[in-house]
Order: sequence, then structure tokens, then C-alpha cells
Amino acid sequence: MSTLRFAVIGAGFWAPFQLAAWRELEGAECVAVCDQVRSKAEALARQRGVPAVYEDPEELFRSERLDFVDIITDPRTHPSLVHQAAAHHVPVITQKPMAPSVAAAEQMLAACREAGVPLLVHENWRWQTALRHLRSVLADHRIGTPFRARIEMISGFPVFINQPYLKELEQFIVVDMGTHILDVARLLFGEADSVYCQTYRAHRDIKGEDVATVMMKMGGKTTVLCHMGFAGNFLEHDRFPETFAFVEGERGSVELGPDFWIRVTTEAGTHARRYPPPHYSWADPAYDVAHSSLVACNANLLQALRCEGPAETTGEDNLKTLRLVFAAYESAASGQVVRLPSDRP
Repeated sequence: MSTLRFAVIGAGFWAPFQLAAWRELEGAECVAVCDQVRSKAEALARQRGVPAVYEDPEELFRSERLDFVDIITDPRTHPSLVHQAAAHHVPVITQKPMAPSVAAAEQMLAACREAGVPLLVHENWRWQTALRHLRSVLADHRIGTPFRARIEMISGFPVFINQPYLKELEQFIVVDMGTHILDVARLLFGEADSVYCQTYRAHRDIKGEDVATVMMKMGGKTTVLCHMGFAGNFLEHDRFPETFAFVEGERGSVELGPDFWIRVTTEAGTHARRYPPPHYSWADPAYDVAHSSLVACNANLLQALRCEGPAETTGEDNLKTLRLVFAAYESAASGQVVRLPSDRP
């Protein structure tokens, strides 16, 4: 198949890395950058060798022949941009969280279905190297049926410096980081039957919560506890946070620990191996674990756009994660367990 032409909307903090990740793959070419601040779009286009620049998305869609668009903007802008793309019959990739509400996400999906174009979500966390290997351990049933698990992402990494708009979100950690962590839980253990959540705000200069604890019953059999937080200065600042996990099964356990070590313990003993992320020349070493997963996620989405295989994080699939995110907020507000319908889409 011919190379797919795409445009990027958004030239903020993540966009240079997202574009660099696309350039690692064959079969996709960025032909335009669009940002409401034209100087930012021009700077990114110069940096990554992109020929065209726009500040108005509508002008972009009218002027360029696009095979898809990659939206890398504040989640609050996703609905309007997705609707614009659908109106021009352009397939869409949007960053997570896909929308600021479940209702908005459902409307985005409906617009894309009506236009006959796919809506895909760039949910890269599940593509981290160590997490993919953890998934393979569970899929191989080496520890038997999991009955209890813990997933943790707790860090003092200065996320508010790189992305200051996060300070202004009324809902922060669950909608921003929980979107990742709860998606990983779904990847590993299936759909949630119930959710209970408690939140806390440690940083007093932000609007939303920066700590959350979420407990779920998943797949009808596994109790999963998720800890997440950007809570303070007590952990290292020099590297983007890793995800840790511990899973107990009927025949053993598996641990994903610091520095990407996976330890599998069964009656045969404990076997350990390290699964570090690959490093790319354009990546910030502090973000290696995240930046490398951009490439793997893009590769999966590109194969779907080229009709060469399925995408894991379709809009339909990611909507289930978003529903879980807002069920967690409902639980935190009410102090009650929220049960999710078994017939949910």
C-alpha cells in the first residue's frame, strides 16, 4: 500500500516526540502541523521537517488530502476536533483521555461511525515493554488463574512543570494517569464488575486530586488494587515513573519491580529477567519508558489504518476505560462501591 499522509493537530509538549515516533515507522508521512498558536506549529514543522503549517483546523481539512489526523491537544478540545475530522471523512487518532466526559466520547464515536471513519485512541501505556511481557506471563497461565493483583504508579516526577495546564484540571490524577493505569488493568484482567475509589490532594496549588486508590473486581474473579499519584518530592525526579505490579495466582505469583525486572515464582522456583525499554536517539532519557511506547502504539494503530490488522485501542474499546474512570469519580464522591452493568458495551 502507498504511504499514508497525516497531519498533527497540536504542537505542545508531547507533539515533537509523537512525530519522532511516527518517523520510526514506514508507511506514514506527516504533511502538516496545525496549532492555534502559529509560531508553535512553525517551530515544530521546522524541527521535524514538515512542509505545511496551519493555525485553523478547518483550513487544514479543506486544504490537505489526509489519510488520517493525529490530535495531540488538551482533552477538552478533542470533541470539536474529532467532529471536524469526521465531517471531512478523515480517520482520527486522538490522545488519551479521548474526551472530557463519557457523553462527549459517545458523541465522537457516533459522528465517526456516521462518517464511516475509524476513531482510534493513542493509549500508549499498555505498550510499555515490561508491561507487554507481564501480560504474556499471565496469558501463558504460568501462575494459574489470578485472584489478586496490585498495580502502582506513584511518583514525585515534576509533571506540573512540563505540563502546567494539569494544575487547572478540576479532575486530575484519575482522568489523566488513571486512564493509563485502569486501561492496563483491563488489558491484564478483563472488564471491571465493580469499582471503589478514594482520592486525595497533596499539592495545595492545584485544583484536582493528585492521589487516588482504586479497587476493582475484574473478570469476575480478580481483585485489583491500583495506586496512582504525583504526590510529592519523596521519590526520584530524574526519570519518568515506572509501573510496578504484583499478581497472585493459584499456582504462583509474578512481580514487575523497579528497573523493569519481572520475577515469576512457582513451585519450580523463582525466575527473574529484566525487560528495559528500547532507547531512541530523539527520546528524552528521563522519558524512555514512555517515549519508546509511542512507537509501539503508533505501529499498532498504523497497521489498522492500513487494513493490515486490528487496533487494540479503538474508540469503542477505550470508551470502556473512560467509563471506568468516571465510575471511579462517582465512587469517590459517594463513598460507595459502584457496580458496572454486565451488559455494558
